[in-house]
Amino acid sequence: MEVKKQLELTLKASRSMALLSEDKINAILNDLADAALEHTEAVLVENQKDLSRMDPADPKFDRLKLSPERIEGIASDIRNVASLPSPLGRILSETTRPNGMRIRKVSVAFGVIGIIYEARPNVTFDVFSLCLKSGNACVLKGGSDAIDSNTAIVKVIHSVLEKHSVDHNILTLLPADRAATAEILNARGYVDLLIPRGSQGLIDYVRENASIPVIETGAGICHTYFDEYGDADKGQAIVENAKTRRPSVCNALDCLVLHESRLADLPQLCANLPDSKVVIYADEKAYAALNGHYPSALLERATEESFGTEFLGYRMSVKTVPSFIDALDHIAAYSSKHSEAIISENEERLDLFRKMVDASSVYCNVSTAFTDGAQFGLGAEIGISTQKLHARGPMALEELTSYKYLIDGNGQVRPK
Repeated sequence: MEVKKQLELTLKASRSMALLSEDKINAILNDLADAALEHTEAVLVENQKDLSRMDPADPKFDRLKLSPERIEGIASDIRNVASLPSPLGRILSETTRPNGMRIRKVSVAFGVIGIIYEARPNVTFDVFSLCLKSGNACVLKGGSDAIDSNTAIVKVIHSVLEKHSVDHNILTLLPADRAATAEILNARGYVDLLIPRGSQGLIDYVRENASIPVIETGAGICHTYFDEYGDADKGQAIVENAKTRRPSVCNALDCLVLHESRLADLPQLCANLPDSKVVIYADEKAYAALNGHYPSALLERATEESFGTEFLGYRMSVKTVPSFIDALDHIAAYSSKHSEAIISENEERLDLFRKMVDASSVYCNVSTAFTDGAQFGLGAEIGISTQKLHARGPMALEELTSYKYLIDGNGQVRPK
């Protein structure tokens, strides 16, 4: 089927979603969670086809990989979304004008949301569940690296929709080719909002070439600043978790910023990283502090390219700074405004960090690994917005709605 025809069918199907009751939406989502578990083996077979075409050393390999445990987590997230209150029909404000007109500002669905994403088949489940719960149809444009996984997952979703007699065109998976990308980038009148999820290159390409509204998500160059008042035991645990839990995701630690008065604590802060074979790119002072205390095969001298890089793997940089202000300056210069953290026992420093760091999520004595819709209690996420217009941080149900004004009266007319 031609892409334009698919978009037309999705647009038409989106209009009927306003008629779905909250109970029916929740029933579909709970049945989908069951179906995801039931079809785990079939999905994993298709996922293995995708994995066989990718080099395991590629940072995207971990994002592409599904497992029984990950599918169980996906099913749990779908159930969490079902359990949340509907974001639709909320009265955001209400007033009655002197002439008796009643004006209400009410939350509504966007309509059709488009997603362009790379090797992340879990996104297919996440996007559909969030879009359904928020009353939106969705158009998915995955990459060729995950085509078999995405096709299998969409088949599972469509079977659940058909079971509930809901038009399966509320979810459309476009072909994994460049022609389809060009179509969705310029789908004015068909797609209301476009969200790219993937590398900085993908995000930049979508932003520069789309003629429809775009929300930037994903790219995470994340710092953790160990302050002169930091607790070394907390720092050791936080650095290890932020770097090694899942290094290929956007909330992983890329650069440890260290107050130079705490250089003697640097070996302890990095003590657990050799277990995961983390390569450290250290500036001169940090290199001297680690030399002899960190495996030489994993320790390299930093270059300018070591900072402002999203490593997406078992690599990180260390930057030494002479003051708190210099730490703020370094973060401001290299941050992607995703997630930034400070480790300090000084409340004044913590408060200043909260106020002065410009990022979607600012952490005090906590690992940046928590930047995630499910971890924030949002059920799941459609992406992490790193911009400031409309949505910022983990985007979930509330962020997938817009609003409209409802005006009620009794024959009022405006004077000439």
